[in-house]
Amino acid sequence: MAKKYYDKLFKEYCIADLSRFKENKIALRWRIEKEVVDGKGQFVCGNKTCSEKEALRSWEVNFGYVEDGEKKNALVKLRLCPECSFKLNYRHKRKEAKKAKKRKSTSAEDDLHNVAVAKNLKTDDVEDQQEKKSDVEDNETKDSELWKAPVKLDEKSREEEFEDYFGDLFL
Repeated sequence: MAKKYYDKLFKEYCIADLSRFKENKIALRWRIEKEVVDGKGQFVCGNKTCSEKEALRSWEVNFGYVEDGEKKNALVKLRLCPECSFKLNYRHKRKEAKKAKKRKSTSAEDDLHNVAVAKNLKTDDVEDQQEKKSDVEDNETKDSELWKAPVKLDEKSREEEFEDYFGDLFL
């Protein structure tokens, strides 16, 4: 288990050489042990020559490499500052790594669905559907009131992030 975690540290993030970005030539490589310990590519910009620590964005890039004579592909994260992000996306827009969000249907789609359902159902069923819809609307108003309250953020300092990171590292 420790070896699996150790390998993940090296292969989750990568380092990029963006010096020839105008020619659409971007070189990627795995991080070395010193870079993992220093946080290069995760807490510091992943460009080989950049050392920016603020406003980093995560990008998912396809990393093709050869290991033991076998060609492999991996979808890895690349953390870059805004200037280096521009270089990465100079010709092609790469996919930004984001958390998945649930898609909420619009009220127009709900109305169209309700009309189609109403044509196929009896009047009693239509009334049941309308009652369910009003219950859903009541829940949505409660949810909207919840979002009006200020958000309480539990932000960690950079030192606390490092302590958590190294604590997990040595488990």
